[in-house]
Amino acid sequence: MSDETVAQKPAPAAVVLSGYGPVGRAYAEHLAQHGEALARRYGVRLRLAAVRARSAEYLPPADGTPTDGTPTDGTPADGTGTWAPLPPRSAWGPALPLAGTLDRTGAGVLVQCVPSSPEVCDQAAAEALLALRRGVHVVTATKSHLLSHWRELGLAAAAGGSLIRISGATGAALPAADLARAGVRGLGCRSIRACPNGTATFVLDRLAAGDSLPDAVAEARRRGIAEADPSADLSGSDAATKARLLAALLWGWDASAIRTETEAVDEGAARAARAAAASDHRLRAVASATADEPLLVRVRLERTAPGDPLHALTGPEKAVVYGCPDAGDITVSGGRSSPLGAALAMVKDTLDVAAPRRLGFG
Repeated sequence: MSDETVAQKPAPAAVVLSGYGPVGRAYAEHLAQHGEALARRYGVRLRLAAVRARSAEYLPPADGTPTDGTPTDGTPADGTGTWAPLPPRSAWGPALPLAGTLDRTGAGVLVQCVPSSPEVCDQAAAEALLALRRGVHVVTATKSHLLSHWRELGLAAAAGGSLIRISGATGAALPAADLARAGVRGLGCRSIRACPNGTATFVLDRLAAGDSLPDAVAEARRRGIAEADPSADLSGSDAATKARLLAALLWGWDASAIRTETEAVDEGAARAARAAAASDHRLRAVASATADEPLLVRVRLERTAPGDPLHALTGPEKAVVYGCPDAGDITVSGGRSSPLGAALAMVKDTLDVAAPRRLGFG
């Protein structure tokens, strides 16, 4: 049997997408264009059953064909994978309480792409907890409620027999969470060193090349690397957040209880970056944690030497080094930092929780 075909009849899986910004749109578009190929390869047909955004909600027709016959991001009627945007928000209906949407759609997965902001933290947490307790798996790129409700989410998943996957929250397409959760299991990992924020790495390299901080940030924005407000990237808080989540997966820490110490990329970093470059070093914003110092994550500007995987990063690349004394260091690097990169990570996580468990090499 070809490895392109794992099941004669792929199992259906209805997905409720919460959040329809750039990442949510990229997720929906990828399912529309590649859903059939994913079904053939992985044995599960992911169907976008509802899209929720703030107070509005849209339910694509089950066959992917709206009343006017135009393909939507359900399964296209012509089978070609043609993408067309959803109707304008004015054509959406009011959002039901999430419980009603889950019941109406029979959803097996809730995918969260809502902003990681204090304003939506409580709602994101409440919806994730509700879904998990009802046996609905949660795939999320939203960080805020992971940091504030880590233990509660774990208990809710245990009560409902459901799964949580957070790849999109720990480095877009970089599969760092997969290694932390399962890839280094049993290898005795004692530490992590990470550059999980591509904006900080890019800006530090531009500073080393002689740019001013404002010019380096402007170039990062021009290339689509930096957000309009890069303060979380440059302060070290975003790197610290991602390291907190990875450490929680690795060592069973409560992410909400992890303390952080951060050092910012500021005007003073320009001098340090140029001084490091003069001796063939590179300044990096390194997030680190060790099992020997429980519940502490540090982000420091470090001079990295040739041979260090963090030294080798260029542009907005990211990397995490898992320190396993007996097995040796294990490094994962690369992965696109973009809405599409984050969306692909969430598609991967959705397949992980929704695809039928396979035997043998599966």
